[in-house]
Amino acid sequence: MADVISPQQVSHQADASAPTDQDVVALIELMFFAYRDFVSDPDEILRQFGFGRAHHRVLHFVGRDPGMTVQQLLDILRITKQSLARVLKELIDKGYVYQKEGEADRRQRLLHLTAAGEALRQRLMAPQTDRVRRALASTEAGAAQLYRKTLYNMVSPENRAAVRDWLERASILGEETVRRG
Repeated sequence: MADVISPQQVSHQADASAPTDQDVVALIELMFFAYRDFVSDPDEILRQFGFGRAHHRVLHFVGRDPGMTVQQLLDILRITKQSLARVLKELIDKGYVYQKEGEADRRQRLLHLTAAGEALRQRLMAPQTDRVRRALASTEAGAAQLYRKTLYNMVSPENRAAVRDWLERASILGEETVRRG
């Protein structure tokens, strides 16, 4: 669990070497360029299937938390119900996602990836994983934790607890998958 951000790990102390406005603008621009390249490989794969980035996000989050509800996914993605319904319909119709009724509440729709959905999720994630690994390999020790804290602190304060909870749950789910796999 050391990889998950806890409230104790998040420091709000001002750094004596605070970045200049020019540093901040350069970081913003680098984020634009990094994001462009980070999504470029999956975008090319998605185009082969007639899918877009919303499809990618659904595959990613459902794959990380099998059995999540549609409402949980809506809370994460922050897209309209109509947009999610369209994306889910396509993924279900093409055999990448399936739904099950909730055991406690039959109105709930629990989302799961099919074997084809998991294979596509892994294919989409592979170039992104490689890109992040290469970037971290070219930095000093401890950079991954520093970047994790920086990205976490970029999340709006009112959303951080939910993000932290997600990261903790996803970490546990990932560990269980590794043990079972």
